[in-house]
Amino acid sequence: MVDPAKFDFYSMDCYRLVGEDKLAATLAEEVLRAGTDFDGSERSPMRNAEARVTLGVTAAREGDLEQALTMGERALEGDRQSVPSLIMASRELAAEMKRRYASEPSAQNYLARLHALGQEKPGFLPQ
Repeated sequence: MVDPAKFDFYSMDCYRLVGEDKLAATLAEEVLRAGTDFDGSERSPMRNAEARVTLGVTAAREGDLEQALTMGERALEGDRQSVPSLIMASRELAAEMKRRYASEPSAQNYLARLHALGQEKPGFLPQ
């Protein structure tokens, strides 16, 4: 049984994993909306971080490197991180960056940051 409050979050992951980017992005926006108070403070920082990674993955797949980088960076900013979830989602974003934007300096910088984070948190990203 799935907690109804987390249904969109789990669905977002599923749609991202199978490449249904429009649905994944729509659900990511809903996760962010539900996880953010009216004053902009985050009620669900870990879910929001993964929603941002999802938006980064979908942007990368659509050819929007700038948005992909923005969302990827924002996902890593929070103090509270659900490392296992971020590991899975960040691996997908890293793979998209390598596949589509390997020669772009901004993508290389982002991948270097992920690599450095992987040094701090072993197992965070593949080599």
